[in-house]
Amino acid sequence: MAFSSIHAVPARWRLMAQGLLLALLWPALQAQAADPPPRTVRVGVYDNAPKISLSPSGQPSGILGDVLMAVAARERWDMVVVPCEWQACLDALDQGDIDLMPDVAYTEPRSQRFDFHQVPALLSWSQVYKRKDVTIRSITDLHNKRIAVLAGATQVQFLDDLLNSFAVSAALVHVDSFEQGFEQVRQNNADAVATNRFYGDSHAPQFNLEATAIVFQPVQLYYATAKGQNGELLVAIDRHLSVWQAQPDSPYAEALQRWMQTAPVFRLPSYLWWVLSGLFAALLLALGLNTWLHRQVAQKTAHISADEARLNTILNSVDAFIYIKDMQLRYQYVNSRVVQLFGRSAEQVVGQTDSAFFDEVTVVKLRAHDLRVIEQGERVEEEEVHRSHDDQVTKSLLSVKLPLRDSRGRIYALCGISTDITRRKQAEDAIHQLAFYDPLTGLPNRRLLLDRVQQLLGSLPRSPQSAALMFLDVDNFKDINDTLGHDVGDALLRQITERMRECVRAQDTLARQGGDEFVVMLAQLSTQPGEAARQAQQVAQKLLERLSQSYQLGSQTCQTSVSIGVALINSPNDTREELFKQADLAMYQAKASGRNTLRFFNPEMQAQVVARTTLEADLRWGLAHDEFVLYYQPQVDDQGHTLGFEVLLRWQHPMRGLILPAEFVPIAESCGLIVALGAWVLRTACLQLRAFSQRPEHTAWTIAVNVSAAQFRQPDFVAQVKAILVQTGATADRLELELTESQLVDDVPDVMDKMAALRTLGVRLSLDDFGTGYSSLAILKRLPLNQLKIDQAFVRDMIDDPLNASIIRAIVTLGESLGLEVIAEGVESVVQRDALLTLGCRQFQGYLFGRPAPLPPAA
Repeated sequence: MAFSSIHAVPARWRLMAQGLLLALLWPALQAQAADPPPRTVRVGVYDNAPKISLSPSGQPSGILGDVLMAVAARERWDMVVVPCEWQACLDALDQGDIDLMPDVAYTEPRSQRFDFHQVPALLSWSQVYKRKDVTIRSITDLHNKRIAVLAGATQVQFLDDLLNSFAVSAALVHVDSFEQGFEQVRQNNADAVATNRFYGDSHAPQFNLEATAIVFQPVQLYYATAKGQNGELLVAIDRHLSVWQAQPDSPYAEALQRWMQTAPVFRLPSYLWWVLSGLFAALLLALGLNTWLHRQVAQKTAHISADEARLNTILNSVDAFIYIKDMQLRYQYVNSRVVQLFGRSAEQVVGQTDSAFFDEVTVVKLRAHDLRVIEQGERVEEEEVHRSHDDQVTKSLLSVKLPLRDSRGRIYALCGISTDITRRKQAEDAIHQLAFYDPLTGLPNRRLLLDRVQQLLGSLPRSPQSAALMFLDVDNFKDINDTLGHDVGDALLRQITERMRECVRAQDTLARQGGDEFVVMLAQLSTQPGEAARQAQQVAQKLLERLSQSYQLGSQTCQTSVSIGVALINSPNDTREELFKQADLAMYQAKASGRNTLRFFNPEMQAQVVARTTLEADLRWGLAHDEFVLYYQPQVDDQGHTLGFEVLLRWQHPMRGLILPAEFVPIAESCGLIVALGAWVLRTACLQLRAFSQRPEHTAWTIAVNVSAAQFRQPDFVAQVKAILVQTGATADRLELELTESQLVDDVPDVMDKMAALRTLGVRLSLDDFGTGYSSLAILKRLPLNQLKIDQAFVRDMIDDPLNASIIRAIVTLGESLGLEVIAEGVESVVQRDALLTLGCRQFQGYLFGRPAPLPPAA
């Protein structure tokens, strides 16, 4: 009936009602048409509490999960959760299978694959956690340890680089989740685990693990999307984060407070505040002005209490020691970190001064810093070391102290914020020790020594003084190392270090240069060079005497000494490089003078160095401009017939005339020219052999060439000889290479291989100066030799010394038994030749048969 009555209404009234109804419903219909449907967002969630995890209802949880849910509620996003492991989440994001992933650390390589918003969502770092039965105090304790790491995480490469920078070898055990890594450590499948500090601090007690001092890789954490996709999600997240991070009661702050505290402060839901406000409004209308005033007081009190609780929550969550002291430097407020430091409740700390907690030295330093703030109004930023009364607790802190002022600008208190930098200082000390000190002896190393010498030179213009640089080298240290072992050698170096410390003063610098070389820098000597030299000599003599005394190395008794070179420092114009060179040269002069002695650098020594340098330059010039010539000394048989020649090198210097090998060969060996010089001699001798082959009466002549040790050690020496023979056309069996016994004792297999290869070419081999070296019969019988040369020292004294004659007879007999030719060199008289004939020697070389000289053109 009601329906029919509507139709009974006149048409114009019906039209007016319909229009009125449409006007009332139009805004709602328009808003419904303009409001887009919710956006579906696929979110990858892996378990990394308290940053991100799944709630029991299957929604994102944790700090970043709660913030994301708050953003989703305001942006009308329909969240679709995709649970996955860490690496699987990253791969799914890259492939577009999910739209958004929380808890992604920004790195350059990742920025090529993913997009990040602008405002960091969280700041974190990585830390190493260990079982309580494992000792890990510093990065070096990770050597040979097993460390569980999350596969694909940025901390893996960062930790690997950190280990490599300290030369620490550790095994990285890859796991799929942090929980799996912690479980590996608990089950003793790994010694430690590397994780972010959020997960580590919240889960370590659960697995009975504890944090170590190894902290690395500070990172910024973001939400990420695939490259070039879903940029609007990041824009929305940035918009909310930029506002929420500045508000103490925002969803961001609530998430931090909820997940970073074990006992979060209870807060009334916001809707209750609206109910209370409504009630108070009703009471205001009913009770009048008096009731309204009471409501205002109650509201202000509640806000103050809430602000105070919120501030306490923030201050107790900060990883720093925060405190307030009054004008008498008594504590008026302390946060939870200070309470933990002192081991007392906040009530027991308030009202006390620093003297109740620290030793006297610490109290004096803290008071001096505090008075600068209280009395002078300064902002003080200092590194402070806190030591407890019993010295059981020592911490290094970076403290910032500020004055608190009232509305009139008067100081009424001090606020201090101190950050614990103990671990960082320990790491810095360890790095400094490794960088500037020798690990074996604990002495400053070369790097620190160079720095101190430079500081001394820089101070000379301001405070004139003399100083001295002393180089010490342990005599025959290699023999001790080789015979007694490196462990004994190291023990000897440590004992030498202790004795040297006894002989130098506190202001002097004792350093280890490297190997068996030490350096002493004597400072504050007399400004008179003569007196300074005398003072340096006294210290050097004390060192020589003390270090030459016998050493007891376990069950071994060892005797050694040192050679000392001294360079005086008395001019600001001296350079560090010149002083080191001068002391080094003086030390080598001391060694050349018989060891266990002292030598000062002097101008004569410098002149020798300049002459040596000049001669080295002339050598290079002479080799390039064909200034060298070969002299030939004949070798004959018992009938006086020429068998061949030994070539001897001479230098026809354009200014100094003819120079003998003894003067330039050692320099050529030290500067590396001996190889090129030897190749020139070999090539020139082979050219002469070819010339001999053109004359029938000379075709049987041989040429003997001395081969230096450096030349023989060349890996391609055999190939060089072969190439020269081919290039010159010389007959191989007419070329004789002379080796010394000293060349046979180093790398015997390589020597024998090369000699065998040379014999295969047809080249003859002779052992020069036989009897003066250390070759054994066991080696000698295995060498493919053609000839033994009796050293001229035996020939020279054989008439007057029967022992020398016996040695020659033994060499001849040995040669005959091995099928080798034997030739005696240095034969200068008929008496010597006849005596050699009597002993069985049939080949000779010496002044009796011809002095070394150039060959005549006809040859």
